[in-house]
Amino acid sequence: MSNLLEVQSVSKKFGDFTALNNVSIAVPKGSIFGLLGPNGAGKTTLIRIVNQITMPDIGQVFLDGETLKNHHIKDIGYLPEERGLYKSMKVGEQALYLAQLKGMDKSEAKKRLKMWFERLEIGDWWNKKIQELSKGMAQKIQFVVTVLHEPKLLIFDEPFSGFDPINANLIKDEILRLRDEGATVIFSTHRMESVEELCDHIALLNKSNKILDGNLMDVKRQYKTNTFEIGINPKQDNLEQELAQKFSITPASFKTLGNDLKLNIKLSENETANDLLNYLTTKGQVSHFVEIIPSANDIFIQTVKNN
Repeated sequence: MSNLLEVQSVSKKFGDFTALNNVSIAVPKGSIFGLLGPNGAGKTTLIRIVNQITMPDIGQVFLDGETLKNHHIKDIGYLPEERGLYKSMKVGEQALYLAQLKGMDKSEAKKRLKMWFERLEIGDWWNKKIQELSKGMAQKIQFVVTVLHEPKLLIFDEPFSGFDPINANLIKDEILRLRDEGATVIFSTHRMESVEELCDHIALLNKSNKILDGNLMDVKRQYKTNTFEIGINPKQDNLEQELAQKFSITPASFKTLGNDLKLNIKLSENETANDLLNYLTTKGQVSHFVEIIPSANDIFIQTVKNN
């Protein structure tokens, strides 16, 4: 898979403060790439460099194999965390104006806007002023303006901020549809459940440095610990003590209909899930057996703490 965006050894300082320190990322074409990190990690600075709002002190950025230049602005759609709509302008008038700034013909922009307004069920907002809309309603308009010119690269910074669950799910589905139609997406958020749902690849920044990146499933494999959550109705009273002598165990908490023994069991490298399951079935009725796969949230917290 080739990369749409490549950031190579980028550093950026603001006075004595280092915002980015030798950061490199590669965003595969047709992927949803999660740009993650705690507040102040450097995510916004990197996004601004890709959008040419600010320039790197050192390093290069390539878009679709070309050094990033002014004309690439039309190839990028950016939804910032801090929204930038003019509150006193009417929705339709403002959307047309912003579309034309991206190089769109007015008639084509109006045609696409009508389509998007129908898709998101906001057709009757055309003549409303932004100040008349709720935060979530204004967010829908900003989303439409971001994607309207069908850019190669879409950058969403906290795109679900201000949305109720129904509209957040609607926007999530639209992001996935845009990906399936060929767009490449950079997705920056603190909502790790959204990372789990949407992202193919991730990069984690902390204190201006990249500390982790890769395919999300590959990263999860790196962080798994060969630990299994088990529930068992034992044949014997002292099964927990026996398991403690044979394995590394800790209490587990999950819901079952019975009063099963609930444990997390960590295996050594040369032991397999089948080994454990076969052993447990000789000791009682196994009702629950699940490998514990680290979540994006677990990986985020562990990596930042270790760093």
